[in-house]
Amino acid sequence: MTVTDSRINSVFKGADREGRPVFVSYLTAGYPDANTTIDILLSLQKSGTDVIELGVPFSDPVADGPPAQIAHLAATENGVNLTQCLSIITEARKNGLEIPVVFKCYYNSILQYGEQKLASDSASAGIDGFMVVDLPPEEAVLFRKVLIEHGISYIPIITPVTSSARVSSLAKIADSFLYVFSRPSPNAKTFDDAMEELKGLVERIRKYSDVPLAVAFNVSTEEEFAKVGNIVSGVVVESLVLESIAKSMENKQQINIFDICNQICGRKSGNYKRSTSLAKSLWIESSENTTDLDSKSTANQWFGEFGGQYIPEAVYAAMAELEEAYDEIKDDPKFWEEFKSFYPYIGRPSSFHFASRLTEYAKGAQIYLKREDLNHTGAHKINNTIGQALIAKRLGKTRIVAETGAGQHGVATATVCAKLGLECVIYMGAVDCRRQALNVFRMRILGAKVIPATSGSQTLKDAVNEAMVDWVTNITTTHFLVGSAIGPHPYPRIVRDFQSVISKEAKAQMMELTGKLPDAVIACIGGGSNAIGMFADFIDEPSVRLIGAEGEGDGISTGKHSATMTAGSVGVFQGSKVYLLQDKDGQIMETHSISAGLDYPGVGPEHCNLRDIKRAEYYSVTDKEALQGFKIMSQLEGIIPALESSHAIYKALEIAKTMDPSQSLIICVSGRGDKDVNTVAEVLPTLGPQIGWDLRFEADITKSTQ
Repeated sequence: MTVTDSRINSVFKGADREGRPVFVSYLTAGYPDANTTIDILLSLQKSGTDVIELGVPFSDPVADGPPAQIAHLAATENGVNLTQCLSIITEARKNGLEIPVVFKCYYNSILQYGEQKLASDSASAGIDGFMVVDLPPEEAVLFRKVLIEHGISYIPIITPVTSSARVSSLAKIADSFLYVFSRPSPNAKTFDDAMEELKGLVERIRKYSDVPLAVAFNVSTEEEFAKVGNIVSGVVVESLVLESIAKSMENKQQINIFDICNQICGRKSGNYKRSTSLAKSLWIESSENTTDLDSKSTANQWFGEFGGQYIPEAVYAAMAELEEAYDEIKDDPKFWEEFKSFYPYIGRPSSFHFASRLTEYAKGAQIYLKREDLNHTGAHKINNTIGQALIAKRLGKTRIVAETGAGQHGVATATVCAKLGLECVIYMGAVDCRRQALNVFRMRILGAKVIPATSGSQTLKDAVNEAMVDWVTNITTTHFLVGSAIGPHPYPRIVRDFQSVISKEAKAQMMELTGKLPDAVIACIGGGSNAIGMFADFIDEPSVRLIGAEGEGDGISTGKHSATMTAGSVGVFQGSKVYLLQDKDGQIMETHSISAGLDYPGVGPEHCNLRDIKRAEYYSVTDKEALQGFKIMSQLEGIIPALESSHAIYKALEIAKTMDPSQSLIICVSGRGDKDVNTVAEVLPTLGPQIGWDLRFEADITKSTQ
């Protein structure tokens, strides 16, 4: 079977002859369970559904709304993976499912399965098409070629913010239909207002393509379905099936779904045909300067094989806007003058000094400290937040969303938003909210709204996911102020450039104190912002070792760790191709670290490349060892460091012991430990005895000893 005579195309042609819209229903595979999914698929077919859009469960579905997120989480907890999704369709086909099925996926699942194998297995199972939420169209061209070889359609996604040039390019790789994901703007007060917006979008798309359009428009009634169906070839109903499953009693889901779908598409009432003829396409050959997707240069998005821009189409325009703005300002002296005008506010240049007692303790290299903990707000994070907030203001954004783990990025973001008069919303894992309660209160004092992320492991990765969903929803007014050197291009470069002030200062300060470069620099690494800042100006100095210390938690063998560089594998996560902690199916694993800021399953793409080209070294440090670093720094230098920094301190001491006293090493003290004293108090009963540290009082010192 070829794509042109596929079941999908036959359905659209047949519906057009009958004068009615194609009905596309969405369902997440494995929700509520695999066996019930088969029954629901068959019920959808009986209800009048023409095409089934089947979501492949993923642990971190950043481009899906709340009902789908709930379904994804439930399905992954049920152990449903891509292999089982194929089995579900195979079984459903045996039981009489004849209508087309389109898989809606996140790319990491495909990458781990293998594109060629997946295309072959999908053809055997009876899959008709693929939509990939976060696959860059430039790379989708390659995946599409693989699918076409097996008679499977690739379906591009278009949104209201997709540019006309991009619509034209995406239409060129559509071989069955274009999926239009649209939501009413805040200006649309009624459904009819929203319909006027949709008509404008459809007319714009029709200028560049005559491919059939199926529109997802949050339709919830028969009347709304009919109105949308009057102007496009197909109507996608997304949330109703999932909401019906959530509300239905066990064994009643397929009955209720049949009733809802049979009614909404007009089959129950017999009013399923269009009331007016579908308008003829306005399609013309575009005279605009459109770019073929497979010829667009994306070289600047990559660090070796790592990086890229694996994002939902809904954020592509905002990302392009950010990239264009940054390209303009990165070589603009006036911008950097404005940025540096905040140095007195930050407390830059940050302190740099010799650590005499640490050096004496290690009996090896001379140890120096770069004191980012002395910055305003207590960490390196403010360097980046000020820079990105200034960009946001240039873009006319009035609202900032951000993610935070340990809370230092959240505090820095809230601080800068207060200073610059921007609305501030911070997402923080519910677990991290508890263990970093002081920072939560600081953010709220500064005027920020703090929203606990209650999905998944309720830590940093989940905060990133929920901040991304917020950004997608409020894209026109909001800037996503990413706190680490992670995410899609251009974020890793932006964060690196703003944090590079750390290494620029450290290099100059070291030369002034000693007259030579250090032999090594070391920093902790979760996502990697302070580490890439510490490395940046030394990368082209081959005599300087670059060393990162990541969180090993309870130990790699326990599975309770955040040692991405040590135990991770290549995958796609939250916008870029990086090393990450994942299972064999590409589901993101839960992590653990005593330090909230290192409790993250991925790492920045530049770090991944530095590791692979052997320019930087990365080591894992357990919770117990980090606590030891915390204790030593506190008691030998009178500096209470952040638990994140304590990982680097421990590893620095171990490495310094192996070095000659004529050599030198700089530790980036990325943050102060005020925020962590409660965490330390909680773990001391368990970890304290392992390192000989007991802070319990032998007597009640509140009572007089006289």
